[in-house]
Amino acid sequence: MDIHQFATSLSYGDAISDEMLEIQSVLREQGFRSEIFVKMFDPKSARYVKDYREYKKFSSPENVVIFHFSIGSPVSKLFFRVPDRKMMIYHNITPHEFFVDSHRVLARECYKGRLEINLFVDKVDLAVGDSEFNRRELEAVGYKATGVLPILMNFAKFDGRPDPVTARIFDNGKTTLLYVGRLIPNKKFDDVIKTFHFYKRHFNPDAQLILAGDYRGLERHFASLQELVAKLKVMDVHFSGHIEFAELLAFYRAADFYLSLSEHEGFGVPILEAFYSRIPVIGYAAGAVEETMNGGGVTLYEKDFLRTAALIDHIQRDNALRKRIVEGQLKALEKFGRANVSRVLLDLVERVRRA
Repeated sequence: MDIHQFATSLSYGDAISDEMLEIQSVLREQGFRSEIFVKMFDPKSARYVKDYREYKKFSSPENVVIFHFSIGSPVSKLFFRVPDRKMMIYHNITPHEFFVDSHRVLARECYKGRLEINLFVDKVDLAVGDSEFNRRELEAVGYKATGVLPILMNFAKFDGRPDPVTARIFDNGKTTLLYVGRLIPNKKFDDVIKTFHFYKRHFNPDAQLILAGDYRGLERHFASLQELVAKLKVMDVHFSGHIEFAELLAFYRAADFYLSLSEHEGFGVPILEAFYSRIPVIGYAAGAVEETMNGGGVTLYEKDFLRTAALIDHIQRDNALRKRIVEGQLKALEKFGRANVSRVLLDLVERVRRA
């Protein structure tokens, strides 16, 4: 039995792309032949992938194909047709309402994607979400056989060397708040900026905010965030744009707090990255955020920007509390360790094989 993966694309530094490579690595370690078939790929990732149209040479009813669901993908049409056993991983689709005012194309594609997910009901042997939140969405649509496979991550790479230039600029002694993610409306970068405004104005003028995320194709929303910063007259807000991994490491090393006020998350990879980096995490309990935090960090159940700013100040001043939060996060992180998630993956593959 071979176990292969299908996806629309493999990108450099993308969380789902990193997961595909980790899944492949685990499967190969277990002795399975495992390739990744995509339509598009980053040139840096070319050696890891094959063109999805080549799959007919590999196809067999004895194989298991793992498909990472993506909206509007021609790869899904091939996935429908192959005689192999089928497992689909659903990473969630952001509700289109978040994009109506800022990106009509994304609004349309997300709306269509939420309809497209219905096409796979009764066509896969197993549909899994990378969180219980995502699994429940699949179940609500009508999938009978469902499961949960947390995103498989390689935390060891976060022990690498950060970019020295970025480190010198941002590891500057200021209290640093960090948020990582693409600049899309559901991430609520605006709420992070408002919270930082209160924190800097009322509690700690010697603070900086790093918003690390790509905004290419989202210039309209990016402009609205810049307008907000200007309106609040808040200084030391830094938008990174697209960054290399070594720069991301430098941001994590410089950060004193990680603040997530997103209103829709199917998982929350940067939260776990911050856990591993020993940064206290404060997260708003939307989507799968609370599930990802797994009892670690500090969970917010309502948004109050001034009170959240006061909470950050309290943790900053109380070293014992900060230490307890970090220790709790490291304990919560054990659930997502490579060995644990690998066992879950292999159990799910076996379940598909027996289907």
